[in-house]
Amino acid sequence: MPQTPHLERHFRAGDTVRDIVIGMSDGLTVPFAIAAGLSGAVDTTGIIITAGLAEIAAGAIAMGLGGYLAARSDAEHYARERRREYKEVKEIPDEEEEEVAKVFRTYGLTEQEIAPILRAFTERPQAWVDFMMRYELGLEKPEPKRAIRSAVTIAGSYMAGGFVPLLPYMAVSRPGTALLYSVIFTLIALLIFGFVKGRFTGTGPVRGAIQTATIGGLAACAAFIIAKAVA
Repeated sequence: MPQTPHLERHFRAGDTVRDIVIGMSDGLTVPFAIAAGLSGAVDTTGIIITAGLAEIAAGAIAMGLGGYLAARSDAEHYARERRREYKEVKEIPDEEEEEVAKVFRTYGLTEQEIAPILRAFTERPQAWVDFMMRYELGLEKPEPKRAIRSAVTIAGSYMAGGFVPLLPYMAVSRPGTALLYSVIFTLIALLIFGFVKGRFTGTGPVRGAIQTATIGGLAACAAFIIAKAVA
């Protein structure tokens, strides 16, 4: 009897989603808080727009650079640990074999079952080092263009999120009215973004939407109250 082939669908874009979450979360929250805060202190939207655009540019550059440096640091750490593993496999193979054996013992393999695996590894140093990197150190080989991709994704997501709360100020001349529309648009965007983020991250769509909207709303309220009090 023919069987339907089993197809496993695993989500493999975790790093990209993480970068989008980082950029979009701050992009929606920080410019929103700044615009709301300035709305309580100034009488013209021109200053708010100028400050908002400056913050979006600075924030996108800073966060993109941070993502780039973090990814580069991960790649350098991986390369450094890989060189160390190659050196240990060559200079102290007995100790490295024992480390491999310890890994397989945790899965219940006997010494007799482990012995041929060790022999195979000694004949394949590349595979041996690959195994040690993943199962001893828990390190995955980073993608070659990960740093650039991370920087662009975070910066782009920050800019996309940052324009949502700022657009009403470009269309409405009165800060109070623009703030009202900005609150509505941004909270809707935060709810949608939190919902999608919750589905991908496993926290739950509804919970993710509520958490994201709450954090963004609190940040904007705090900025507005402080600016109003100072003014």
